[in-house]
Amino acid sequence: MSFNIKNITIPAHPGIYLMKDNTGKIIYIGKAKNLKNRVRSYFLKNQNYKTQKLVEKISDIEFVLTDNESEAFLLESNMIKKYRPMYNIELKDQQRYTYLRLTEERFPRLLVARRMRTGKFLGGGKIFGPFTQGSSKLLTIGSLRKTFKIRICKTLPKKACLEYHLGNCEAPCEFKTAQENYSKNILELESILKGKKEMQEFVSKLKQEMQEASNSLQFERAKEIRDTLHRLGSLNTNQKMEYVENAPDEDYFGIMIEEHTAHIMTLKQKQGVIRDRERFSFDLVADNTFSNFLFQYYTTHKIPKFVIVNSIPENVKILESLLSKHAGFSVKILAPKLGKRKRMIDLIMKNIRLIQTTGAEPGLVELRDILGLKETPRVIECFDISNHGADYAVASMSRFVEGTPDKSGYRKFRIKTVTGRDDYAMIGEVIKRRYLRLAEEKIKFPDLILVDGGKGQLRAAMDSLASLAVNIPCVSLAKKNEEVFVPKKKESIIIPKEEQALKILQHARDEAHRFGVSYNRNLRKIETKKKKGKNL
Repeated sequence: MSFNIKNITIPAHPGIYLMKDNTGKIIYIGKAKNLKNRVRSYFLKNQNYKTQKLVEKISDIEFVLTDNESEAFLLESNMIKKYRPMYNIELKDQQRYTYLRLTEERFPRLLVARRMRTGKFLGGGKIFGPFTQGSSKLLTIGSLRKTFKIRICKTLPKKACLEYHLGNCEAPCEFKTAQENYSKNILELESILKGKKEMQEFVSKLKQEMQEASNSLQFERAKEIRDTLHRLGSLNTNQKMEYVENAPDEDYFGIMIEEHTAHIMTLKQKQGVIRDRERFSFDLVADNTFSNFLFQYYTTHKIPKFVIVNSIPENVKILESLLSKHAGFSVKILAPKLGKRKRMIDLIMKNIRLIQTTGAEPGLVELRDILGLKETPRVIECFDISNHGADYAVASMSRFVEGTPDKSGYRKFRIKTVTGRDDYAMIGEVIKRRYLRLAEEKIKFPDLILVDGGKGQLRAAMDSLASLAVNIPCVSLAKKNEEVFVPKKKESIIIPKEEQALKILQHARDEAHRFGVSYNRNLRKIETKKKKGKNL
């Protein structure tokens, strides 16, 4: 039984809504400036199929009011982190975030703790993280243990083990002095993990202690501190690489939408140097947007002064205000048009496309980039008009899937509404007939429409698509110079003859032409036979 939205009272105020399934479990949390308008919109028929799946599972909706939209933003983020609903954005990278755990034992151990979907951790103790550079933390956990003399034994032994003799542990199991030092070491480690004490501050303190030990002839102690500094140096190597004075910290984000899924890549610039890369994806369900993603992202990541994006997110002013308040300084979100920042964004988008098109025909990837398409044109439908005098006018359509002919998808059209030789009007007619039918039968549109001809044919095709309110990328290919014409651009695009992208377009055009000529010829043969029959 589907949920009846008319059975509940929805406040027309800012706030958040919690959608629940038939077991009472929260499956989605969203925010709205006007709860009534937003929640009712879910039950209209124009939602994508992923949102429809969410709506089918709703059995109850709970509301929490806020004073304004900014508060709703914050409350939504906190509630998502608490309940982690299955339809909300969950920041999943290829490498999971790493959490570290100090156990509750008398002499705590330092372990890796994984966060489960429920938000709980296995085992008790103090949790630290998430650490965004998870793999490097895993590599350095051994160094952290050695640096702070943290034991690794699962069960405390009665006598010092090999780790003590290797200098990695002070053996609190046996020595009273080590027991007294252990809690001090744990506090120092906690301060580093919490970020309350900068690594450089701790290093400076150790250097001072090493110098004092050396001056008082405590050479063993000085050597021990020197080894600790060496380990810390390996932990801190990345901080010393290629320092660029006064360079601002910036994060770069590229987002690409494909099949109701958002794909995101980010690069981080620290002191003028790119230090880290992460990849994410999330379903475009309900209010899952780029803006929501960015706010969730910065609840667990350090906020820079500049966030550089390929597309300005919605509610950008509210987002900037919230990030600025959280960071303690002004945060700007920018979409560059020129310069180094634009080149960096272009690089990110190139990488996203490369990742998403793995296994795709390289010529199609080329074609997408040349034409500036949002998606790789895996399905192309090409139209051609075949005239023979004023009496025989037909149109044909070839269909290419993954760069090769799909002959079962070829179509032929007898011109019905145009008299005389008017190629533009004929193209307009068949385009309208083809995509009106697909819309009525709810058949998926192609990724690209190709028309044989120049600007006039392209304009006629675009007019027909506009009359249907259909948005499909459409270009034309003129035979004379093999020029590609694109809507809203005066100049044509000349694709080098050796490029596979051009060869795919030519093949689709030639196939449509061949199919149309064959159809025209067959019609004339049939008409000729009819005339001969009448004359007999």
